[in-house]
Amino acid sequence: MTIERIEEMINEHQFKELKEELKNNMYPVDLAEILREVDEKWLVLIFRLLEKEEAAETFSYMDSDQREILINALTDSELEEVMEEMYLDDTVDVLEEMPANVVDRLLMATDEEKRKQINQLLQYPEDSAGSIMNVDYIALSQDMTVEDAILKIRQVGLNRETIYTCYVTEKRKLIGVVDIKDLLTTGEARLIEEIMDTNMLYARTTDDQEDVARTITKYGLIALPIVDHEMCMVGIVTVDDAMLVLQDEETEDISRMAGINPDDDSYFGMTIFEHVKSRIPWLLFLMLSATVTQMIMNSYEAALAMMPQIAGFVPMLTGTGGNCGSQSSTLVIRGLAVGEIEFRDLFKVIWKEVRVAVCISLILATVNGIRIMIMGQGDALMALTIGLTMACTVIIAKVVGCTLPLVAKKVGLDPAIMATPLISTLVDISTISVYFAIVSYVFGLN
Repeated sequence: MTIERIEEMINEHQFKELKEELKNNMYPVDLAEILREVDEKWLVLIFRLLEKEEAAETFSYMDSDQREILINALTDSELEEVMEEMYLDDTVDVLEEMPANVVDRLLMATDEEKRKQINQLLQYPEDSAGSIMNVDYIALSQDMTVEDAILKIRQVGLNRETIYTCYVTEKRKLIGVVDIKDLLTTGEARLIEEIMDTNMLYARTTDDQEDVARTITKYGLIALPIVDHEMCMVGIVTVDDAMLVLQDEETEDISRMAGINPDDDSYFGMTIFEHVKSRIPWLLFLMLSATVTQMIMNSYEAALAMMPQIAGFVPMLTGTGGNCGSQSSTLVIRGLAVGEIEFRDLFKVIWKEVRVAVCISLILATVNGIRIMIMGQGDALMALTIGLTMACTVIIAKVVGCTLPLVAKKVGLDPAIMATPLISTLVDISTISVYFAIVSYVFGLN
């Protein structure tokens, strides 16, 4: 269903037909995307046509601007219905994006018990497992029979985000897990303790949410139980939340690799000022850091005066060095992200990159030397000099590119910070220094 079709049905007052179309032919995530393009005056009308469950799920997929429009337009009873149908972790996500006055109204629309749970989740550190977990899970006791467990799932499962994995607890302490498949394929008289798995994976509330998401991905879990420091079960992180965490982390890494401060808003959701604010710090740093390169070149003024043609090779050398460094840093950052590379692999990574750099530099130097001779930009000695500089540049760039992300990870910084912008600056400085040192020595320009 397209936005044009929705607007056409509204203009023709086909509200009953539109309600059926939205109910039967639209997924909430697709509807939320379409509603971004709908005129504000129709947004509330369309939202009110949705069933309660569908409305709540669609609301959770909307951006903050759409949510704020709806919150201000809906009545208290309508807002209360939406909040009742939303899962707790989605509610917390919404609250974290809303201004204080909107948060107050949303909290007023929730019952006291849910408000208490929300406040508890909001107290966990940002980016921790506790901040993204859902406290609605199915807990079983080990002395239950399979028949009793299935009956409980039927009674409470409708209000739980997932029923595929159930958790066995004793005095709130996590002691095992049971898959729904095991419950449905075994005898109803068997006890839960006979079929539960006690060798289960879990995370603590203070664990980093990215580590939790990667655990879920690595082991193919539907959900991961979250416990406190006393091993008491407090919630679960589901696979859909894990995917969102990884998506946010990857977006953040890409932004930092491009020299942009990450922001939660979408591209069109950010104002011009917000875009400028996110981009200008790194641009200022890189611009001012280029002063070092300028100072190095100024110190070789005499050499440039004697052989002005050597300045023409600088952009090619610095550009190649920056590209080589970026390649290495990207591969290492990716390896760190998926757990393939650790800091203890530092020298192993450096040794591999050095060997790669030697091969690459020989190919680049050879091709570039032939180009210089064909285009008449210098003689064989100049080609050899540029080739030697190229080899040194590539090796330095590869070593810098693979080392900085690993060091950053070790000292607790985001490896993406050490990506393209910073590496390019360091490689430029190194390239200029090596180039003029080699040229000065070979041609006696000191």
